[in-house]
Amino acid sequence: MKFTTLPLSSQMIQTIESLGYTQMTAIQAQALPGVLEGRDVIAQAKTGSGKTAAFGIGLLHHLDVKKFRVQSLVLCPTRELADQVAKELRRIARFQHNIKILMLTGGESFGKQLGSLEHQAHVIVGTPGRVLKHLNKESLELSNLKTLVLDEADRMLDMGFIEEIESVLTFVPKERQTLLFSATYDDEILEISKKIQKNALHVKTTEQEVENKISQVFYKTEDKVDTLIKIFSNYKPENVIVFTNTKLKAKELAESLVKNKIDALAIHGDLEQYERNDVLVQFANRSCPVLVATDVAARGLDIKELSMVVNYDLPHGLETYTHRIGRTGRAGAEGIAITLYNEYEAQKIEPYESDEKHQFLDVSVLKKEQGFEMKPEFVTLVIEGGKKDKIRAGDILGALTGDAGLQGKSIGKIDLYDRQSYVAIENAFIDEAHKKLKNGKIKNRKFSVWVL
Repeated sequence: MKFTTLPLSSQMIQTIESLGYTQMTAIQAQALPGVLEGRDVIAQAKTGSGKTAAFGIGLLHHLDVKKFRVQSLVLCPTRELADQVAKELRRIARFQHNIKILMLTGGESFGKQLGSLEHQAHVIVGTPGRVLKHLNKESLELSNLKTLVLDEADRMLDMGFIEEIESVLTFVPKERQTLLFSATYDDEILEISKKIQKNALHVKTTEQEVENKISQVFYKTEDKVDTLIKIFSNYKPENVIVFTNTKLKAKELAESLVKNKIDALAIHGDLEQYERNDVLVQFANRSCPVLVATDVAARGLDIKELSMVVNYDLPHGLETYTHRIGRTGRAGAEGIAITLYNEYEAQKIEPYESDEKHQFLDVSVLKKEQGFEMKPEFVTLVIEGGKKDKIRAGDILGALTGDAGLQGKSIGKIDLYDRQSYVAIENAFIDEAHKKLKNGKIKNRKFSVWVL
């Protein structure tokens, strides 16, 4: 089904097509007509199914751009997901000039956000805690709100955001459109829907979506670190997320892997925002092959091509298991999901044993290759200058391929933030690139440069 079948402006259609959206995904085809009619919608869709566009196109279509007031609020469980959603909305918002989309999340300067809010915005994307803080301090005003979106609502409930969400609801008009997007559709979600939505259209597309091609393998072991290294040695994945259930375990496991010559970083709730950025950028740009993560920290990670997911700790329930493994095998690629369990955890394996998709293999078949190590393809350079310094990706690329003499193929992903830029450089050329940029200039200005 094409987007042209929807009652959208020609500018919106052109923008959507320029972004490579030709056919609607299942969630878009079923949810968008209701969203555009102004109906409340409760939708179940997997991560990566196109749900951001499913609500984003609708809320942007309804905007009165001349009215500089907050007309849409999107609440997300984590900073990473909020960032991902804001980026996607900005891409779609190109159909019309002057649409202002603002992010309000924890870990960022409150004062800086106050300054941004003084100039108003059409759309706010944020986390419940920070949005509520602005509402209580009266720096954010929602009396003109038309559309409220709860994205990954199930996760927000899991993370204990229900009280904050209920408090936010006291600030929004009773007459509004409320869109609920969730990967699961349990009783708790339906109960929330009843409380905050009116005559909601129910959309459930998970059964129609093409299942990810994922090999699901289970190994019983009493030495999980050793088995994990053997798994890497046998399967040779390009990039892996390893899930643990606690922050401490994530930190300890990453340290153990590094001692065993496997380049790994941990992401968990105790990291400062700049540390999280550093970790996420390195994993996304192939400067680190292994990310050890807790469920909360990994929420909203947008890694399009992920070779493998490992459940180092058994997930709390089948829903979490589905969430975790759904990150691999996307867009037609084949993925591998491996779960480790020990004697103590064996009793918790029963729900998985009844599913024929789950293979239970003997750990003895795994052999460790002599001298095996996992090193990244790229290394990240950090430039102490970003968007606020009027630096664009093209300026960095020009400095590296021009004065520094690197070939374009040796330069990977470039990530621009307000005051910093991250550039992935092929391992063999990192010293050369670092030296040239350190001694050279970008846009005729000198910037501090270091290797992450």
